Amino acid sequence: MNAFRAAVLAIAVFCAAGLMIGAGPARADIAIDVDQANLQPMPLAIPDFAGSPVGAQIAQVITADLDGTGYFRALAPATYPAVALSVGVQPPFDPWRSVGAQGLLVGQVSTGADGRLNVDFRLWDVYAGQQLLATRLTATPDSWRTIAHQIADAVYEKLTGEKGYFDTRVVFVAESGSRTRKITRLAIMDQDGANPSYLTDGSTMVFSPRFSAKRQEITYMVLRPTGSSIYLKNLDTGREEVLGHFRGMTMAPRFSPDDSKVAFAAERNGMTDIYVMNLTNHTTRRLTSDLAIDTSPSFSPDGSQIVFNSDRDGSPQLYVMNADGSDAHRISFGSGRYTAPVWSPTGGLIAFVKQQGEVFDIGVMNPDGSGERILASSYFADEPCWSPNGRVIMFERKVVSGPSRLWTVDVSGHFLRQTPYPMAGSDPAWSPLLH
Repeated sequence: MNAFRAAVLAIAVFCAAGLMIGAGPARADIAIDVDQANLQPMPLAIPDFAGSPVGAQIAQVITADLDGTGYFRALAPATYPAVALSVGVQPPFDPWRSVGAQGLLVGQVSTGADGRLNVDFRLWDVYAGQQLLATRLTATPDSWRTIAHQIADAVYEKLTGEKGYFDTRVVFVAESGSRTRKITRLAIMDQDGANPSYLTDGSTMVFSPRFSAKRQEITYMVLRPTGSSIYLKNLDTGREEVLGHFRGMTMAPRFSPDDSKVAFAAERNGMTDIYVMNLTNHTTRRLTSDLAIDTSPSFSPDGSQIVFNSDRDGSPQLYVMNADGSDAHRISFGSGRYTAPVWSPTGGLIAFVKQQGEVFDIGVMNPDGSGERILASSYFADEPCWSPNGRVIMFERKVVSGPSRLWTVDVSGHFLRQTPYPMAGSDPAWSPLLH
């Protein structure tokens, strides 16, 4: 599948001047301000793509991707006007205006002489009567889902001005078995829950998978009776190596933004401190040294700072320090216990878990601790991670006596939903874009 994804090429782009994908700050006449307080979803019409049975499936995946953001509302096909559509012909706009569509996505699927799928699509501003996007994507037939996610990314970017996050994957810990005999396996799936598969066989306890910000590479932790180990695994090649074995517990390994280092917490001689390992020579350096439990390090996107969790002031709180361990200072001052901090890819926010009594919150704050907002609350919630564009947080959540499930919430806090993956899961980590 990775080779197929890598083979997906955008081989033709025909956009109006100033409206090309990624052509700077220019935006469509119809556009969504994703930071608006009371956002009304934009109505979109996404008819089945013509030319192939797979065209209906492509339209369905695009619809699910965009609907799931809360920014868009796909109109029901039953409301569509009875008009003919062709990807090469400007559609009649009045019938689409009459059903309330603001955007219209028209697509055509064909098969080339080499057996590959050619998918042409055009996005129209129904009210202005203007073409916003016109692109062809080509891929092997079994990569039609990849094409669908890439089209959704293109539409999302054009209408919001921000990068999409649909052509991505999530690695997580799949859980099965009873409470007393729990089996954990490292698993991976598309961000929409499709194509789940296992990366480990369940013979060992696995924890804390983390994605590189740039590559299809992960770190994760394995716990055995003899101690714990940190692994590095390349998902494209399958190559795996052990970064280190530790007699005590290791926790929360996480890449630096340039992928040259991994920060983690390790217990040594009764003390739990934060360390950084150089991935070239596997040398480690201790960044904290005190009697407190210091854990959950996460680099800022520029690599200059690290946010972490510590109980040095008596209860778990959030601290920020320089990447060399200097100038550690507390940033959380609300009521409750703060844990699991993770810096957003854009640098503007830090996500965290906050426990107050029997309630667990997923929240965000500015890097200086100001602007704290709670996005979701539950009987239990943990391990937030960011989508690559910094707009969505995925986390594990469960109700009383129920298994952990994977959920997402937008940074506005308005769009909370369970991911389509139907089984128990925890410790999610989001990949960078695959294209």
